[in-house]
Amino acid sequence: MSARPTEALSDTARAEAMHTLSGWAYEPEGRCLFKQFKFKNFSGAWAFMSQSALKAEKLNHHPDWSNAYNRVEVRLTTHDIGGVTKLDIQLAAAMDGFQSPA
Repeated sequence: MSARPTEALSDTARAEAMHTLSGWAYEPEGRCLFKQFKFKNFSGAWAFMSQSALKAEKLNHHPDWSNAYNRVEVRLTTHDIGGVTKLDIQLAAAMDGFQSPA
């Protein structure tokens, strides 16, 4: 289990870390990272969510997400810190690795 971060990333640190991610956007109103993943079908979306759930549990850091057929919308923030932390970047990178092409 990862140590809990104690502060949100600065705007500069967050922007630099996001360069390592694919297709994620920062939503200032929610102070979160956002991405919509699209899969070939529901099974692909479900497999992605299963892999992501196992990683999230290992990190003790859980996404806000929703699923509709072949799409999964994900928002990542560290609620107890009130912004994006290294844990959010780490989980986003893992999710990028779990995605298979639509």
